[in-house]
Amino acid sequence: MRRCAWPLLRLPARAGLVLRHGGAAAARLRPAASSSSSFSSSAGGDGSSRAPDTSLFVPVPLKPVDDAAEEDVGAELTRPLDKGEVLKNLNKFYKRKEIQRLGAENGLDARLFHQVFISFRKYIMESSSVSADLHIILNDICCGAGHVDDLFPFFLRHAKQIFPMLDCMDDLRKISDLRLPPNWYPDARAIQRKIIFHAGPTNSGKTYHAIQRFLSAKSGIYCGPLKLLAHEIFQKSNDANVPCDLVTGEERVYANEDARQAPHIACTIEMCSTNTPYEVAVIDEIQMIRDPARGWAWTRALLGLCAEEIHVCGEAAAIDLVTELMYTTGEEVEVRNYKRLTPLTVLDYALESLDNLRPGDCIVCFSKNDIYSVSRQIEARGLECAVIYGSLPPGTKLEQAKKFNDPDDPCKILVATDAIGMGLNLCIKRIIFNSIVKPTINEKGEKEIDSITTSQALQIAGRAGRYGSSFKQGEVTTMHRDDLMQLKEILSEPVRPVKAAGLHPTPEQIEMFAYHLPDATLSNLIDIFVSLSQVDGLYFVCNIDDFKFLADMIQHIPLNLRSRYVFCTAPLNRKEPFVCTMLLKFARQFSRNEPLTFDWLCRHTKWPLAAPKNIKELVHLEAVHDVFDLYLWLSYRFMDMFPDAVLVRDIQKKLDDIIQVGVCNITKLIRASQSAAAPGTAEVVSEDFPLSRTRRDIRAVSDRRVKSTEALSIAVEVPGERRAKNLKAYQSATRQEDLKSHGRGSLANRLLREGLLTREMLRQLESEWQDQHRNGRYGLGSKRDDQSSSKETGKKKK
Repeated sequence: MRRCAWPLLRLPARAGLVLRHGGAAAARLRPAASSSSSFSSSAGGDGSSRAPDTSLFVPVPLKPVDDAAEEDVGAELTRPLDKGEVLKNLNKFYKRKEIQRLGAENGLDARLFHQVFISFRKYIMESSSVSADLHIILNDICCGAGHVDDLFPFFLRHAKQIFPMLDCMDDLRKISDLRLPPNWYPDARAIQRKIIFHAGPTNSGKTYHAIQRFLSAKSGIYCGPLKLLAHEIFQKSNDANVPCDLVTGEERVYANEDARQAPHIACTIEMCSTNTPYEVAVIDEIQMIRDPARGWAWTRALLGLCAEEIHVCGEAAAIDLVTELMYTTGEEVEVRNYKRLTPLTVLDYALESLDNLRPGDCIVCFSKNDIYSVSRQIEARGLECAVIYGSLPPGTKLEQAKKFNDPDDPCKILVATDAIGMGLNLCIKRIIFNSIVKPTINEKGEKEIDSITTSQALQIAGRAGRYGSSFKQGEVTTMHRDDLMQLKEILSEPVRPVKAAGLHPTPEQIEMFAYHLPDATLSNLIDIFVSLSQVDGLYFVCNIDDFKFLADMIQHIPLNLRSRYVFCTAPLNRKEPFVCTMLLKFARQFSRNEPLTFDWLCRHTKWPLAAPKNIKELVHLEAVHDVFDLYLWLSYRFMDMFPDAVLVRDIQKKLDDIIQVGVCNITKLIRASQSAAAPGTAEVVSEDFPLSRTRRDIRAVSDRRVKSTEALSIAVEVPGERRAKNLKAYQSATRQEDLKSHGRGSLANRLLREGLLTREMLRQLESEWQDQHRNGRYGLGSKRDDQSSSKETGKKKK
């Protein structure tokens, strides 16, 4: 005789569900008031929260029970299950529209519902035994005494086992609620702060006035975007007999010999303390509050610094946002506007040739390859030039700036990237944009080319004619004539207002997330946090791709959550394989609880290192310098595990000197790189932005953004026309007949030697030239091509 289930045994109390039997018709299940209904409430009419991105939910593996020795209570109470019948009824359960609707009410969208069912079915079918209550329900359904809907409480229980976030969604939403950032800083809210906004363009004296107030205060903190800026204020303060400490991620320098903290601090903005009281705080370059990666640091400083006066310096485009943010804290903003102290003129003519360079000129490029190529061409003309780009160590940048600024030094030309936009005082007469398009990495990690923004153009152009330098006015132009009109348009446009301030999850928030989701990876925790996070219109969540990249890279290494979080916030360029590899080694050694000693570091970086013989070696030395920076950064967070910071700082200074030697001989390194590579190639660094593309071919893309339909019709013609202009420019200095050889004559060899052309670019030009000939686009040689093509067709006919 068949035995049916005990009614009360079927309902696990924690499911929070009410079961109503309708005989063989159908059981209707409705969610009771519990946390499991949080999904449906989140999608409700109040609009207070959004539905989560369930594609980020990673299921926790739940192994089927395969212990044959374990007693099967359900089989003893009823009978062994017929797995074939069970499978049929499970599939019938899955197809029920009522069950799918009920799943949606309990937070299971179509994706999750399907994943849970696959796991639920696999668990039942592959387990040698299941729990007694589930066994009895399945048996009742198979023998017609129950309905498939009776499985839903067990299905939901299984869902919460493999997706634990379903059971704590309300808690997760509260943790990731970022709508009231001012409340995160109770110490700042406990005082009434005075906010003074110093607004103006580059070289207007806005920061100078803020720093004067900083120096006259009893205590103060300066927060800047760069180590160079923090170091400059540190020097100025101590030179003015105002004791000031320097605090960056990698360095602590005390003004007092006994290492007592001075009343004034100059720091990088990420390092500012929101607990220490000050009389005056200065936040420099406030417009960077919109930066996709670092904006959170400016938001934290603006909302959290405990200072009686907050002096904010930056573009006027940020005034409205800062005013709105301060309105939410009950603080008023006093705006002081400044005008540029020296005139800045946009010239009506382009440079067009490096032969037209003058002392005090600065050529701005947007890739290392362009830097190397332009500096090579300049020195080929018998001129000395200084070189500054972002990945150079700060000491090398300062030495190159000092060399350029020195009136007694023969170096009168500077070739730089947009790294000169802030942090360096340079005596520049004229800024020359080598290109007005800049390579960037989009959100998907793909390389893109786009025109520079008005803000970027003004920041760079404003470096010309610095107040107090030997040049009383600044000039700005472009290298190429066809870029000049577009530069004028960019500079004449108003700067886009700063609309929102960046935010970033804190370690405490991630720890609370991990408490609820102990089996999730750190990368997955961050993804779920951002998916559930709620911000109002004044804020946005900063880009976390670099954080996730490092989190995935060290996921297999056993670290506690706090240590893992620190390693993932390490400041490194993920495009540098050597630095990423060293971080991995650091984390692995750290996980073994083995200190990373000076000897260990020297062994893994092969220190001591020789002066570079080519560009590749120079790039490697820059990467090693970044590794030393990384060690020092970690040494201030894990002092016992990174104990030799003093020794590492000493060899980093020696490495800085070696890199300076390499940069001073950069053209020799370029020549060595070319001769070491295959004949004619110009291997420099792994940047896929050749000069011809950044200046010319990609222009059609940026033009389309400005002139939509008109540009679409011109896009095909523009590259050919612009190449023709380039050829004409070169013809004035070289022989015309060399051009007809399309890369095989002496001109091509000379361009290859000087680094103006690579083998890949040469092949591309040859291919395009031949295509244009076939299409009859160029007049030169078209008859010859027609004759040759007709001969070929004649041969084919024969």
